[in-house]
Formats: sequence, C-alpha cells, structure tokens
Amino acid sequence: MSAVSSRMFLNRKSLLICHLGALVAVCMWGGSFVSTKVLINNGLGPVEIYIYRFVLAYLLVLIGCHRRLWAANWRDELLFLVCGLCGSSIYFIAENNAVNYTRVSDVSMITTLSPLLTTLLIGALYKSERPGKWTYLGSLIAFIGVGFIIFKDGFTATSAGPGHDTLSTMIGDMLALGAAFSWAIYSLVLRKLNVTYTAQFVTRKTFFYGLITAIPFWIISKEPISAPSVLLKPEVLGNLLFLGVFCSMIAYLLWAWVMGKLGAIKTNNYLYVQPVCTMIIAAILFGKDDPITLIGCFGCVLIIGGLWLGDYMTRRDALRQ
Repeated sequence: MSAVSSRMFLNRKSLLICHLGALVAVCMWGGSFVSTKVLINNGLGPVEIYIYRFVLAYLLVLIGCHRRLWAANWRDELLFLVCGLCGSSIYFIAENNAVNYTRVSDVSMITTLSPLLTTLLIGALYKSERPGKWTYLGSLIAFIGVGFIIFKDGFTATSAGPGHDTLSTMIGDMLALGAAFSWAIYSLVLRKLNVTYTAQFVTRKTFFYGLITAIPFWIISKEPISAPSVLLKPEVLGNLLFLGVFCSMIAYLLWAWVMGKLGAIKTNNYLYVQPVCTMIIAAILFGKDDPITLIGCFGCVLIIGGLWLGDYMTRRDALRQ
C-alpha cells in the first residue's frame, strides 16, 4: 500500500470513528428519556433525578477542569448563570416533568426541535444569519410533525394510554416544547462564550449554575428525598449512574470531540436520530404503555424529514452561489 493510499485509509477510518462516536452519543441521549421514566416509576421526583444526575456529572468534570474557577468578568459570569438556568436546570427539569406526564417517545421527539428553534432565534436577532425559505419550509413541516406526535392517540381521554389522559399528555408535550425553547436560548448564549472559554470550562460552569438554580425548584416542588434503600436498588442506582456518567459526562465530551472533527452541521444532524432511538427503546421496555403507532411514525418522519430538508436545501443553494 502506497503512502497516499495509507493516509486515505487512515482518514476514512478516522471519519468512521467520528460518525460512530456521534451515533453512540445520540443513542445515549435517546436512552436517557427511558432511564428518567424508570426512575420516576420507582418513586423519584423529576427535580430529585436532575440533582442526583448533575451532582455526579459536575464532580466528574471538576476532576479534569478545576484550575480556573471564575470567568474573565462579571458579565460572562452572568452569561454562565443563564447557561445553567436555560441549558441545564429549566431544560432538564421541564424534560423530566414532561416524562412524568406523557410518553418518553413524545418528549424525545419534541425536544429534537431545539436545533431548529436555535436557528430561528439566531435569524431573528442577527440579520446576516437569517434563515432562508428552505429553513422556514422545513420548520413548518417539522411543526406539523409535532402536531401528529401530540395527537397521535386522538383526542379522547381513553386513547392516551394507561396512566395518561388527554390533558396530562398535552401538558407533558407543552413542557417538552418549553424545554426545546429553553435549550435554544442556551445555544444562543453559548455562541458568545465558546469564543473565549474551553468546552470543559463551559460545561463545568453550566453544570454548577444548573445545580444552584435547581434548588428553588426543589423547594417549590416539595419533593421528598428518597430513602437510601430506594436509591441503592440496582434498577435505580444503575439508571442514575447511566444518566450521570454516560449521558451527562461521556456523551457531552464525546459530542464536543466529534464536533471538532466533523463540524457543527454534520454533527448536529445526528440529533435527528435521537427520537427514533427513544421510540424503539421505550417500545421494548414499556410495551403497551408506550407503543409505536402509525400516526407517531408519520410524525417522526415529518419532523426528521422537515429538519433534514431545510438543512440540505439551504446548503445546496449556498454551494450554487
């Protein structure tokens, strides 16, 4: 094998590893919705789950990034506070509560709209980055898909499935949509911070302020602290470790590494696979409580198809110019 052929082989192998890394991270995030549901079924509260998960994740990040404690100035410190609020506490507490109200596949599907909402927010605030017609068309298709997901069981209370009436299901879906908007605001603030600070520092500060701002939610919710006997159950402990170590630590670091190799556009496209992973895992574990329905699949196709169409056609038009 020649030197050129050898380099090409290594480059292809490296790209394959990057794509597999992105897929692994997304599959972890897809499974996180199911793990949260399992913990709720074991009696843990939505805020309690968030705090346990991110205390573990914060301590792990702190081990590798502890030399610098504060931002360069108080304005950036306030921006980190916003990141912790919108990208951590509000986002995940809303998401965890949504899982408590409705099916995990619905929540995963709706929160997938966050990259699209980020694009629309950036376009509204920055004239030079306003999305084109294909992005708007793709967003319209995706929002129609959300409608199919929200009403995939029809409009009657009995069709919402065991443990979920129509009202509670809609509340859960709205909470999931609120989480997606919260993540979009976080992404907007993150654009400014990423220019100055490392990914590890940003992640650590986000986790820290996320935990601080979660305390009022815990007080207001009046959630009791689970007994040690509950937390030490293999099912509970295993899912908490999965959420803290894999979904909140390994997946975020893996995602940052892949994004540096493949770029933001290619990497973010993998987010569209997340709801599919959640739907499959939930159907396997929960069966009739979270089935795969024809209308739900159609909504999935509309969301993923709309997001892909807007991204693909926009990049195609950019290459033609």
